Amino acid sequence: MTDITTALANKSEAEAIQYLVEQYPGAVAFSTSFGQEDQVIADIIWRNKLPVRVFTLDTGRLFQETYDVMDLTRARYKQPIEVYFPESADVERLVAEKGFNSFYDSVENRKECCHIRKVIPLNRALEGVKVWITGLRAEQSDNRHDMQTLEWDNNRGLYKYNPLIHWGFDEVLSYLDKYNVPFNKLHQRGYVSIGCAPCTRAIEPGEHPRAGRWWWEQSHKECGLHG
Repeated sequence: MTDITTALANKSEAEAIQYLVEQYPGAVAFSTSFGQEDQVIADIIWRNKLPVRVFTLDTGRLFQETYDVMDLTRARYKQPIEVYFPESADVERLVAEKGFNSFYDSVENRKECCHIRKVIPLNRALEGVKVWITGLRAEQSDNRHDMQTLEWDNNRGLYKYNPLIHWGFDEVLSYLDKYNVPFNKLHQRGYVSIGCAPCTRAIEPGEHPRAGRWWWEQSHKECGLHG
């Protein structure tokens, strides 16, 4: 990994992704939830015509505004976006056993729901992938604070490339404005980190960016995708 990290040093995000696709042709993928950071990366990929697979996870509980920005993004870039859904049998079993909103009852139940609706589909989407590009930023949560631009995901046996890990929030907003990138309208209503509709609320001024995720519990505010 040291050699790749050295090779990526001093490269722009686009140059770094180009290097990675040359090293791992056909095996570089970007997962987007259509949040602000992910929209920056998608624009970088498509603006520079980089051969990266782009996919998203549809949990079945997303905001309408998220679907709206999906369609706006497709219309803007005219590029394919693969959509992965949870296994219907898993969702049916969960709802039959615990109801539609079991995630409010305990952290364990919430993690079970996230695992079924997010983690299992993600693992399916990442089959055969050697480099997984993410939109993580260090200041998003304590769990992400010490993450590096390039990391080895031992559980999945692949590299995670986090091109915006050291970007500030103002840099993200500046990029979106500069290139007129489509964004989720919920961001204008206090939603900084946007996930499933029943698990996300707007935050108040001064609150942590992840405070609106699973606000009813005390946890690391992660769903299992990144820790």
